[in-house]
Amino acid sequence: MGRSCTKCKAEIPDGQILEPQAEKYPCCPKCWAGWKEYRVMVMNEMRLDMSMPDHRKLLRKHEKMFAGVLPAEGGVVDYANEDNRKPDEPGRAPSCGC
Repeated sequence: MGRSCTKCKAEIPDGQILEPQAEKYPCCPKCWAGWKEYRVMVMNEMRLDMSMPDHRKLLRKHEKMFAGVLPAEGGVVDYANEDNRKPDEPGRAPSCGC
């Protein structure tokens, strides 16, 4: 059983090696490359200082939102539950599984 990218929902082949951070979600290499470009814009626009823990935490929050595992409201989506992986239902609010 293959993995699906949390961002674009494309199938990730079982043999595909992902970067360690991208593996957490999982996020395909194409989407992860998009995040790498986008994070520079986030850091510049928000004037984030990576030496400050609060700024790193904020960048991680934006990373999760970009990867599709954190909705804009702030609740974490549990993608281990397959019911939460239905992008074709636009009005559906996924539960966090808490």
